[in-house]
Amino acid sequence: MKNIILRIENEGLNEAARSFIALMGDRTVFAFHGEMGAGKTTFIKAICEELGVTDVINSPTFAIINEYRSDTTGELIYHFDFYRINKLSEAEDLGVDDYFYSGALCFIEWPEKIEELLPEDVVNATIREQADGSRILEME
Repeated sequence: MKNIILRIENEGLNEAARSFIALMGDRTVFAFHGEMGAGKTTFIKAICEELGVTDVINSPTFAIINEYRSDTTGELIYHFDFYRINKLSEAEDLGVDDYFYSGALCFIEWPEKIEELLPEDVVNATIREQADGSRILEME
C-alpha cells in the first residue's frame, strides 16, 4: 500500500472513517500508531460505527481485546489495546496470532509493544495531532 494521508477534522470524523474504510481493501489487520491522546481510540470507534457496530465501543485498555460485530454485515471486529502489555509473552498467551490470522478485522492500538507478532501484511496507520486540533492520519 502506498502512503495515503487523510486529514481528520473533529466535525468530519465519520467522513474520515468512511474514507479509511474505502481504502482498506481486503486488508484486515491495522496497527494504529500515535502518542497518548492522539485520537486512536476515537478514530477506531468511528470506523466501527461506520461498519455498523451499534454496541458501546470503548478502549480495551484493561480488557486488552474488545470484540464487536457489525449489525449490518455480521462481520467480526477485534479492537486491541496493548498499552498495558509488558512482555511479548503476555500477548502470545492471549493467542493474538489466532485473531490476526482469523480473517476478521483487527484494529490495534500500541502495536509497537507487540511488533514482532504482527503479520507481514499489517497496515500501519499513524495519527498525529496538529496545532489546530485536527489530526493527520498516514497509512502505509
